[in-house]
Amino acid sequence: MVGNGSTLVAAFQTGRIPQGGSTDIGWATSTDSGLTWTHGFLPGVTTGEGTGPYDAVSDPVVAYDAKHAVWMIASLPLSATLHPPAAVVSRSSDGLAWQHPISVDPSAPTSDKNWIVCDNWPASSYFGNCYMEWDDPLNHDQILMSTSSDGGLTWGPATATANFAQGIGGQPLVQPNGTVIVPIETTVMSAFLSSDGGANWTAPITVSNIQFRADAGGIRSGPLPSAAIDGAGAIWVVWEDCRFRANCSTNDLVYSTSTDGLTWSSVTRIPIDDVSSAVDHFIPGIGIDPATTGATAHVALHYYYYAQSNCSPSTCQLFVGYIASGNGGATWNKPAALTGPMELAWLPKSQNGLMVGDYIATAFTNGVPHGVFAVAQSNSGATFSEAMYTGQGLTASASGRQISSANDRPLHNVSDRIQREIPEKGRVPPNRRAKRNAK
Repeated sequence: MVGNGSTLVAAFQTGRIPQGGSTDIGWATSTDSGLTWTHGFLPGVTTGEGTGPYDAVSDPVVAYDAKHAVWMIASLPLSATLHPPAAVVSRSSDGLAWQHPISVDPSAPTSDKNWIVCDNWPASSYFGNCYMEWDDPLNHDQILMSTSSDGGLTWGPATATANFAQGIGGQPLVQPNGTVIVPIETTVMSAFLSSDGGANWTAPITVSNIQFRADAGGIRSGPLPSAAIDGAGAIWVVWEDCRFRANCSTNDLVYSTSTDGLTWSSVTRIPIDDVSSAVDHFIPGIGIDPATTGATAHVALHYYYYAQSNCSPSTCQLFVGYIASGNGGATWNKPAALTGPMELAWLPKSQNGLMVGDYIATAFTNGVPHGVFAVAQSNSGATFSEAMYTGQGLTASASGRQISSANDRPLHNVSDRIQREIPEKGRVPPNRRAKRNAK
């Protein structure tokens, strides 16, 4: 989800297909800062929707291009008979009426985990550029980028990083000077950048190692980054990590920050609960109020969690939580449970586990944080009941008792193996993601 002015646009999978992808991409738009919503389905993408050529579609991501005044939803088309492009981009001038999609890199062998962002800084030399990131599972998850300078109508060639790096889950962000910084998981948490409008991309540098406990119950999750930028261009990257927990017993949400993409702060724990608790946190979605910066930045985070990490598919209880900081992470408000509990039997299957989504969203309009997240209810026979929701009445200003992780320190250097992912396009990648150190 992305916000601009009083408009919010969210995108999500609809009609999940167990083997990969969904029947179509759904969208939901609010033009009154989240009070009311209009929703529908993207045209021209899938046969399931009725007007498109592809069998399925996945990985929807929203961007807004201020220079060209256009909303975009990038997604990953899937087909058993056609050769799909790396991604497609659906465009809209108002977030309500969507055009048939435009292809990005039609000759791509395959692709996974696309992301899109636009340069909306008027003083930037590259104002109006939009950047697409994805990886190529058939080439060891090689990272690729493409650039558009005309509102997503046309896209440049797929460009690798300087060292042809491999990674997954990149989330590009644009600083006020036009520098693009892309946090990404490359077996460690990393970031690479471009300072020339996407013509060239540096080799990734390390943000931190990843220490991860596999989440219980067979849920689809993992330490993919969630990234956001404040009003001065400071980058935050958040992921799930167990380094602050004895024996890697459960995952916290942790973060690192940078002002240039080259030097990153020490990993800090978000103090949702005490380090002695049994709560497991995963699938974070960070947002920062673009009108705030630095030590006064308003940072908001939605996430999923289990109240008890040591659970089974029949006993795990799944919740959506929310926490915020009104002072750039120095202290945090008390967390809030927004939903739950949900039973795992209510979730649809995917090729990588039971699914609520790979990502969760937080965006601001007029200083107010909004989340969009999947909530499941009890099945009706074989029919699932899962829909997209948003919270109401949330704030990111400091209020009430404040909590801090200032005295928390990493305890160890152990981790579960990060499991090799089966891409949405169903082609098992080579062994890059299997070559990870276990405990």
